[in-house]
Amino acid sequence: MQTPRSRNLPLPLATLFSLLLFTIATLAPAAESDFLAGVRQLTFAGERAGEGYFSADGTRMIFQSEREPGNPFFQIYLLHLETGDTERVSPGHGKTTCAWIHPGNRKVLFASTQDDPDAKQEQKKEYELRATGKQRRYSWDYDPYFDLYEFDRESKAYRNLTNAQGYDAEGCYSPDGEWIVFGSNRHAYDGSDKLSTADEKWFRMNPSFMMDIYRMRADGSEVRRLTDVKGYDGGPFFNHDGTKICWRRFNEKGDKAEVWTMNADGTGQRQITRLNAMSWAPYFHPSGEYIIFATNLKGFANFELYLVDARGKKEPVRVTDTEGFDGLPAFSPDGARLAWTSNRTPGKKSQIHIADWNHAAALQALDLAAPAQSAPDQDIAGPVVTSAAISKEDLRPHLAYLASESLQGRLTGTEGERSATEYVAGAFKRFGLEPAGDNGSFFQEFEFTAGVDLGPDNQLSILGLDGQQQIDRDWIPLSFSTTGEIEPAGIVFCGYGIEAPSETGADGTDFGVYTSYYQTDVKGKWVMMFRYFPENVSTEERQRFSRFANPRHKALAARQRWARGIIIVTGPNAPAKEQLVPLSFDASLSSSGIPAISISDNLAQALLATAGKDLQELQDQLDGGEMMIGIRIPEVKLGAAIDIVQEKKSGRNVIARLPSPNPDAPGVLLGAHIDHLGPKAGITSRATDDEKDKIHYGADDNASGVAGLLEIAEYLAAQKAEGKLDLKREAFFAAWSGEEIGLLGSSHYVRKAGGNNSSASDLSEKLAAVLNMDMIGRLRKSLILQGVGSSSIWPAEIEKRNAPVGLSITTQQDTYLATDATSFYLAQVPILSAFTGAHEEYHTPRDTIEKVNFEGAEKVSKFMALMMRGLLTSGETPDYLRVEKPASRGSRSNLRAYLGTIPDYAQEEIEGVKISGTSKNSPAEKAGLKAGDIIVELGGKKIL
Repeated sequence: MQTPRSRNLPLPLATLFSLLLFTIATLAPAAESDFLAGVRQLTFAGERAGEGYFSADGTRMIFQSEREPGNPFFQIYLLHLETGDTERVSPGHGKTTCAWIHPGNRKVLFASTQDDPDAKQEQKKEYELRATGKQRRYSWDYDPYFDLYEFDRESKAYRNLTNAQGYDAEGCYSPDGEWIVFGSNRHAYDGSDKLSTADEKWFRMNPSFMMDIYRMRADGSEVRRLTDVKGYDGGPFFNHDGTKICWRRFNEKGDKAEVWTMNADGTGQRQITRLNAMSWAPYFHPSGEYIIFATNLKGFANFELYLVDARGKKEPVRVTDTEGFDGLPAFSPDGARLAWTSNRTPGKKSQIHIADWNHAAALQALDLAAPAQSAPDQDIAGPVVTSAAISKEDLRPHLAYLASESLQGRLTGTEGERSATEYVAGAFKRFGLEPAGDNGSFFQEFEFTAGVDLGPDNQLSILGLDGQQQIDRDWIPLSFSTTGEIEPAGIVFCGYGIEAPSETGADGTDFGVYTSYYQTDVKGKWVMMFRYFPENVSTEERQRFSRFANPRHKALAARQRWARGIIIVTGPNAPAKEQLVPLSFDASLSSSGIPAISISDNLAQALLATAGKDLQELQDQLDGGEMMIGIRIPEVKLGAAIDIVQEKKSGRNVIARLPSPNPDAPGVLLGAHIDHLGPKAGITSRATDDEKDKIHYGADDNASGVAGLLEIAEYLAAQKAEGKLDLKREAFFAAWSGEEIGLLGSSHYVRKAGGNNSSASDLSEKLAAVLNMDMIGRLRKSLILQGVGSSSIWPAEIEKRNAPVGLSITTQQDTYLATDATSFYLAQVPILSAFTGAHEEYHTPRDTIEKVNFEGAEKVSKFMALMMRGLLTSGETPDYLRVEKPASRGSRSNLRAYLGTIPDYAQEEIEGVKISGTSKNSPAEKAGLKAGDIIVELGGKKIL
């Protein structure tokens, strides 16, 4: 069903004038954006491609493309829309066109000249012509050697369904697979039509003059002619239930065409359009309400897509308005997507494009009855049975249960976490996955510090400032602080204590480096900082800062700069009214390896006053998003004795495996953290005062990621069970706990996988790559893929696997992330982490299910499933690249003595500093330090 052209026929001047007059005709006004969303080019390879048609289940698309080496003509290709895999189904020689997929997906139908004895000579002649620098204007050749062929994808056998002399092409199966409708001019060759002298002359100049519509059984039997009119009848398609056929009918001159419909037996022929232009390539919407077609109503060479109601009673409505050719449209079986052929990309030849289709807008534009509104989705509590396909319908019940009130926020070590992990283990078992936890179970237990109370020996002393500081009034230790005696040291005020690397936000905003340590050396000093992050900045900046404002992250940033300790000040502009960070059970209690305290605003003001500074003025200035050089507090030193009594609890990961025939090959792991903040505000909460005793549901963070994990696990397990997944390596699926308190669950897994209870330095022989999903429920403009710098394979893989999904993607090279993927990157494993961006509800009770973008989560899950599938079916292991930890620009502290160690997030109470890795090209790496080492002395000085 090619671009229609009157082969070698010049158009009369009167006809051209008539067509020009029609370019000023105005139909019902509409804009392309009313109907199409997410327009993107689907095919890229080869000279050109076109005629993309969906399979009956919507999982595949068959199309023609000039991309075969050694053949300048179209060949037929089958694109798997779930994986991006493409296979040629035509033999590779001759000309081909007009393909279709049988409803059973095993067989395909296309037209070909593959049995023409001169097929390869025709190819050679075409190349010779192009070698002269000439290239004929594109027009379709109604080669009489074209026949319809059936290809069996299992047996790889071709079967000729038509062998009559003449052009047989433009075929498609009926929805039940029993019939084929096609176009042919065979009757001009077999003598069944006695041509007049005038007709013979027209036929010699233009073989399409004798084209008519035929129908036959799918095996090639019971051939019957359905139309019998001079001129070109072609491009037939069945409607959704096989009762109707639409097609294009040209006049005898071949310069104008209209859209027609008829019953499947050829009766009831009806003209649908009367535009007096070249209107062709009609295709039914699955609803049966309307037909989409192409026409040059707006100019002789300007083909655009239009809609017309199926009975031809309404005035057609224009769909596309982008410059360039738009034609050969086809709807997906569910009517939610449109594929068509276009050269709208400047300087490019025709390729297939695809977009989301707005059915409601089409009905409204044609003044047809709107579809009945479905009832809103309801939350479903508890485990549910889902299908193998990844869908928003299946994501919702998973997420609804995980973010339900009954789970109380899934705090690590609580009954809510136990219920959530039980749910995931049950789902893994139902999918047919094998347990990969401890002792033949799906669970992997780990111990952590779960509760604290003040001991009897807490004391704060400030040399150079009058007055006694009272515990629980002027100061309090933070729950993750180290304990013991801390010698007095100086104090440096460093704004909000935030370090954020340069990045591109989800909305495309470019952010530069933000550092609170600009030109400031804090080695051996206490770092005083505000509790949260700048308040008076854009929403995008607030969302960005929120990811780096966790007090534990601030403590680790200060620790990496060799600070003595950190001092948190809430400040008068903060959303929380209490000034001291509460020492309460919130599970954020594993030691950060650095002393950490919270002080009152009054005490902070007294300290700053010795430097001539005012607390309110400083916070006002910093809340505008400005950076400032740190402020040294003169002639003041702070010492402390910190005594915290800790309670130990256990959390658990859920781990499953999908075995492969190659168990010795490094596997691929997909993970997402299952824990969140729990039933009330803790140290990392962003809750307002009236929200602090409310459940932090964590729908996006990270029930969304776990729901996606379950959908992908079920999809891949089903693929394997159906024999559709040729595994080259094992797949592992993990729901981590303890992420919110310092990557504890994933760190425990890494240590145990390393063969002992210390950090593993290299897991590359066990894992080829780790994919991670942390907050995938708020897709707006772009999916953010982090850790792209960890392997050279990621850009090409992302491009390949996104082709079927069509996400807008922003990539970030940084590999040192505040999520579980970092645990594996430090163990020499390439990582890729999916993230849809921070938001105002992050770490508040407002992160609830009704704010989740389920359509976006479905797309992200499908993309990550294809990434996982590609890695599992490839025999090549991704390379591992060391990425230097981002440095703060312009910081004088970068000139200080530098070691390049990366602290262990889960450090226990030990003497010295335990490390989980080293930065690339750092002195530590060159000296041979590795993950799991404990530094007890540096430069002759002991580290306690």
